[in-house]
Amino acid sequence: MSYVSPEDVVENMIKAGQAKAKLPVKDLLLRGALAGVFLGYATTLAFTASLQTQLPIVGALIFPVGFVMVILLGLELVTGNFALIPTALFSGKVKINNMFLNWFWVIVGHLIGSIFYALLFVLAITNFGHTNENPMIEELIKVAEFKTIAYKSMGMDGVFTAFIKAILCNWMVALGAVMAMTSQSTTGKIAAMWLPILIFFGQGFEHAVVNMFVIPAGMMLGANVSFSDWWLWNQLPVTFGNLTSGFF
Repeated sequence: MSYVSPEDVVENMIKAGQAKAKLPVKDLLLRGALAGVFLGYATTLAFTASLQTQLPIVGALIFPVGFVMVILLGLELVTGNFALIPTALFSGKVKINNMFLNWFWVIVGHLIGSIFYALLFVLAITNFGHTNENPMIEELIKVAEFKTIAYKSMGMDGVFTAFIKAILCNWMVALGAVMAMTSQSTTGKIAAMWLPILIFFGQGFEHAVVNMFVIPAGMMLGANVSFSDWWLWNQLPVTFGNLTSGFF
């Protein structure tokens, strides 16, 4: 009885997109920052599980906890907004400038929250800089370099690889935001949105907000990654890839 039909889901998408486009800047920043923090928590939890079990799929099974927190609390996740607000736009409920303003300020909020959590997490696992023996340190450095200088070594093929991985990622993430609307019960929402998020994380696709945490965290720990490496070889192509598939 809690199941919501696809036709009603589309109507709910339009309403959600319309509501998000009307939020003031302070709400976009705060909700975006909190979403960045919670996805950072989920990422470090997933990495912890992978390191403990030596089974990356275990981390993927756990990662959706962050997405669930974001959606159930009504926070702002730009990768979901890449789908929800255009739906309202195509229905004539939202102006295009409001859509772009939402995306911009939510991304700014994500950066604030993600980098803040990265700083706190780095201080925690290094005991305020007194140790470098935690296996998470090596993992974050490895992931940060893989997501940037590994693409850089391939030239434009690396940019296109990141872009395609981002498309594959956000087709699932945006679907997660939609699947949460297929049930009226909290348990049903959690189960429905868990599935596509597991699919994207388990295959190592590229998510812009996760990368706003993991790459700066790796840089703080000594990864051989510059600011331009982060943005030119990952953050920009991944953000545009996420936008492409969410919009699609």
